[in-house]
Amino acid sequence: MSVQTTEYAPAEVRSPAAFFASRVFIYGALLFWAFVCLFPVYWTVTTSFKTAVDVTQGHLVPFVDFMPDWKGWRSLGLSPDSIGQTSTVREEFLKRFLNSVITSVGASSLAIVIGSLAAYGLTRFRYKFLFFKNEDISFFFLSQLILPPVVLALPMLVLYKELAMLDTRIGLILLYTLMVLPIVIWIMRDQFNSIPVELEEAALVDGLSIWGAFFRIVVPIALPGMVAAFILALVLCWNEYFFAALLTSTDAKTIPVMVASQTGSQGINWWSMAALATAAIAPLAVIGIALERYLIMGMTAGAVK
Repeated sequence: MSVQTTEYAPAEVRSPAAFFASRVFIYGALLFWAFVCLFPVYWTVTTSFKTAVDVTQGHLVPFVDFMPDWKGWRSLGLSPDSIGQTSTVREEFLKRFLNSVITSVGASSLAIVIGSLAAYGLTRFRYKFLFFKNEDISFFFLSQLILPPVVLALPMLVLYKELAMLDTRIGLILLYTLMVLPIVIWIMRDQFNSIPVELEEAALVDGLSIWGAFFRIVVPIALPGMVAAFILALVLCWNEYFFAALLTSTDAKTIPVMVASQTGSQGINWWSMAALATAAIAPLAVIGIALERYLIMGMTAGAVK
């Protein structure tokens, strides 16, 4: 009895020089892309510490091209020498900031609750409405993102006027919830699909109800995905400008509307706008850094089964 053996060609081994060159290229490309993404943030932060001359001359490096100044923050009443003084601009900023916090957190939380329940139903139960099935319903939710916001401007303006919800926080919360709900449903649908159904079946055998299995088994496992969806919804709501400018006038204005209003007959106050933008970016940056672990876990859920 003869045994046939198969000879395999040795795998190609790259030389150390080629390996080093590939690493240099990869990390160089990543550093270049990081620079492209972070430079606008750097420019915004440094501009908030510039004077008018430094802004017009395009100075970039603090302590080299220009000496930092609190001009932008002083115009908002947030500089060290003006923080203890009375400032109407600071009061307005804090009010707009509070409006952004309430509307963004409220809409994101409401979208997570509704979107998680809708996504769970689409992954665990079978629906049929006319010729629409689960996949069609999921695509219908996602297709709402294709609709341009300007198409809804006039209908929403008339509707909110009839309901007396113009210039109210609750009006923005409900509208922002509808705006981010398709994204939340899509993210949570993938999250729930990655959780084995056998875990819930075992919980049902042990005596739990469907709601008990959902809250005690599914929700703890899907928590990273919920946090990721919450952060994404929060960012979208926080940066929304169109509807905030359209449906508010005085009481419910948000930070993006205040940033866009930093213009006058003599031009744009870049230092004030940059200080406002920096103050608006800071909370999202802190949240992103604090919840980075959950964000990465949630966005990569379902990638490997």
